[in-house]
Amino acid sequence: MSNTENFSNRWGIILASLGMAIGAGNLWRFPRLAGQYGGAFIILWIVFLFIWSIPLLLTEFSLGKNFRKGVIGSFASMAGKKYTWMGFFITLCTLGIAFYYSVVTAWSLRYLSFSIGEWFEKDDLLTRMDENPSYMSDFWYGVSHESWITVATYIGCVLLGVWVLSKGVQKGLERSNRILIPSLFVLLLVIVFISLNMEGGIQGLEYMFSIDWSHFSDGKIWIEALSQSAWSTGAGWGLMMTISSYSREKEDITLNTFIGALGNNTASLVAGMAILPAVFALANSDAEAISYLQQGNQALTFTIIPELFAHVPGGTFMSVVFFLALSLAAFSSLLPMLELMTRNLQDLGLTRKRVMIWVAAFFVVFGFPSAFSLDVFNNQDWVWGLGLIVSGLFILIGLVIYGVKRFKKQFVDEGADLKVPTAYFQGSVYINLVLGCVLIYWWMSQGFSAHPWFNELGSWNFMDVYSNASIVTQWGTVILLGVLINGFLYRKFVKEK
Repeated sequence: MSNTENFSNRWGIILASLGMAIGAGNLWRFPRLAGQYGGAFIILWIVFLFIWSIPLLLTEFSLGKNFRKGVIGSFASMAGKKYTWMGFFITLCTLGIAFYYSVVTAWSLRYLSFSIGEWFEKDDLLTRMDENPSYMSDFWYGVSHESWITVATYIGCVLLGVWVLSKGVQKGLERSNRILIPSLFVLLLVIVFISLNMEGGIQGLEYMFSIDWSHFSDGKIWIEALSQSAWSTGAGWGLMMTISSYSREKEDITLNTFIGALGNNTASLVAGMAILPAVFALANSDAEAISYLQQGNQALTFTIIPELFAHVPGGTFMSVVFFLALSLAAFSSLLPMLELMTRNLQDLGLTRKRVMIWVAAFFVVFGFPSAFSLDVFNNQDWVWGLGLIVSGLFILIGLVIYGVKRFKKQFVDEGADLKVPTAYFQGSVYINLVLGCVLIYWWMSQGFSAHPWFNELGSWNFMDVYSNASIVTQWGTVILLGVLINGFLYRKFVKEK
């Protein structure tokens, strides 16, 4: 099935790539990890941008542009019929992330509503926090645990995203990103200015870029840096395959990839420069700030920002600005996730209107558990966040099967003004094959659950939030299903086209 619509120009696909990459992961996940590890994490994160993420993004962009299909069809066209199930895993891994990631959009909107509501409160936020020090923690708990308001907000986000995409690529995805992405960058820069001008803010910036060399001996920071690079750039998600399937024939793959990847990392650094200085500005001492950051608090962005702006003149307005930015970032990333499922279903020959109904239904049903329960949310983040590395490995394996040099010459370099050295591209592929396997093995060997495989009764512990058993069960189910229907997938997504 050929596309009937493409992006109108280069900036259309660049903004779509930035919209895909720049999301809540930059404003919510990156500051938390940079706060835990400081400059050591940032160094590894930048290294993995060039070793892991950019080669994968170049591959994905090339696949989508040349085969003009969704993830399953594009991957199988490269790797061959026997490996179609790998494309199926990549698709379901990204959907697994999308089902819970979209909940972050709902959280952001809840806090945006909270910030707007501050204008109508009789007592200011600081007064209420003095009376009840756990005021913001209690609010976070109410938002993230069994809240029907959060569920309703989540459903609204999904329906809004489906409505935008129903307008098509140019009038929906492209037009929305022309507003979302520039607005997001402007808002982030305003917040950085405020944070750095608060007393103690500069110390937070110094901490963010200070290097503790002992961190490099901790395997956890390596996999956190790799997974964050994959998470924030979209490498291994299949989203770039989806977006580039709507690209114009003369797009420069390498140039577009580098602009998108570097733009994403810039947004992450700016977000870190906004939030980490705020933590130092609000803490009673540098030691207290560092202690708080190194806890890796998942709610860091949501609990710190309202308190930050409560301390500055006009803070209520700035809090609204920040959570508006966070909502825009999360929503801009939700759109390509919805489009990924849409593109694959369209490859089956379904009309876009019918597909959008299916997409809305699937996201509402499968995202509901994460919207209702933070434990489910954390489990899905645990399972499919690590699953991104498996998805990346599958793309690399498909690349090796096709031939790395052959692929680069035939697809990546075709019509490109900017070209990366073949030795760099080829070397990265083989390094990543080893690196990905080592890091997954190391991560699962750590036993982050008290009972990683079996519980006290000797039963398979797949219901534990952070168990290896949960990871293996969910990955194994998707892989087994993909293998069983491999022939069907190939016929439907490749052969019959």
